[in-house]
Amino acid sequence: MSFPEIYTRFITGIQQTGAIEFIAVICGIVSVYFSQKANIWVYPTGIINTVIYIYISLKGHLLGEASVNIFYTIMSIYGWILWLKKDETNKTVLTIRYSTAKEWTLHLLFFGSLYLAIFAALSYLKKGFAPEAIPAADAFASATAYTGMLLMARKKVESWYWWIITNTASIPLYFVKGYVFTSFQFLVLLVMAFVGLVSWRKKAIYARG
Repeated sequence: MSFPEIYTRFITGIQQTGAIEFIAVICGIVSVYFSQKANIWVYPTGIINTVIYIYISLKGHLLGEASVNIFYTIMSIYGWILWLKKDETNKTVLTIRYSTAKEWTLHLLFFGSLYLAIFAALSYLKKGFAPEAIPAADAFASATAYTGMLLMARKKVESWYWWIITNTASIPLYFVKGYVFTSFQFLVLLVMAFVGLVSWRKKAIYARG
């Protein structure tokens, strides 16, 4: 696809963007802004975004991404509880930290297992139920997103690496499905993820053990 074709498709897609997708995109960007600041509002704004994208993903036969947004919604509630938890002195229990080598290994195993499971499921569904599915790309974007959300809930710096990967993968995935404004959202989120990574690295405390 040439640049003029991409540009034309982008403009047409923006013009055809519905109100629901627009609201989801705005909430997604606002949520990432709050996550950069490690602000609890990351979760209520994020939940609005994910609930809407469950519908959008199912409509676009992006079944892996639909499962991601269901997981996002559950993990947002989990993260919301963790981030609000305080100790006896009323100080927040959870702090921004780096992952240990052992945790890195577990994160990679978590990602790899999810990728294989989602890819296998989507490949099966593509044959009879969702012929428009894109198993490899959808599974990759989904598995990286699952991993990023889990680490975000635990305030791990490395969550931003996974967000950078999933945002990069999601830009073309949603573009080819016709959700151009959503694709543009992931481009914005990609830039914000780099900013978030720098911000959290400055705040991080090296974990021991």
